[in-house]
Amino acid sequence: MRMKTRALFFRFSAILVGAISIGAVAPVGAEVVGKEVTYTADGTTLKGYLAYNNAKPGARPGVLVIHEWWGHNAYARKRAEMLAELGYVALAVDMFGDGKTADHPKDAGAFAGAVMGDIEVGEARFKAAVDFLKSQSQTDGERIAAIGYCFGGAIALHMARIGMPLDAVASFHGNLSPKTEAQEGKVKARILVCNGADDSFIPKEQIEAFHREMADANVDYQFENYPGAKHGFTNPDATALGKKFDLELAYQEKADRKSWEALKKLLREVFGQ
Repeated sequence: MRMKTRALFFRFSAILVGAISIGAVAPVGAEVVGKEVTYTADGTTLKGYLAYNNAKPGARPGVLVIHEWWGHNAYARKRAEMLAELGYVALAVDMFGDGKTADHPKDAGAFAGAVMGDIEVGEARFKAAVDFLKSQSQTDGERIAAIGYCFGGAIALHMARIGMPLDAVASFHGNLSPKTEAQEGKVKARILVCNGADDSFIPKEQIEAFHREMADANVDYQFENYPGAKHGFTNPDATALGKKFDLELAYQEKADRKSWEALKKLLREVFGQ
């Protein structure tokens, strides 16, 4: 059962604007508010979550947060709120459509596999999220970054590889295998990869191939490898989920903290704040 579920997880993690309505504003902390929002891509309703510091004047950089294979859930929203606390406008995006979330790896794999198996759909949904974020009065549309977790990390890296106009991209415990390999001169974003050194879903060969790809394309990137960290090391729910579904997932507070500091440093360097 362990090997079957693990294989399913690895398989799907390796596969890798129209009408808008905004819900009620919800206070989430000192001066930070969150809004449930909807936007569309090719007729599909996408349900996101916008977070920003209401007391901060002027337009500021925007950051998209791409969810794990579990879908747009409370964890993705929490990361958006953390970015808002740092002074950014953050949009937790919906890559599955209609706000779908999964409670079981089988469903999560199916949702993620559907997007990665038809990557043009994923690209359209990501671009719709970028356009929505740029349209917000709080956002400086000339300064946009994207971060992603697990499935979301693979998506973020894909968008950088194909030359999406992003200033920075960060992947946390995301699959590194390309759908489209990076080409020299095409990647616009600075890239940060935060990886667990004990992540059984990201084998050594995949890491080595990623380094070669980035070097061959002359990409400005940083690779962080955290000792003892397993897949899902940033998510406090990872350990319980791993035990529940017999998957090699685990939260590691040290790696979580270090990877967040690495992201903050990258965003400061790129955006100057």
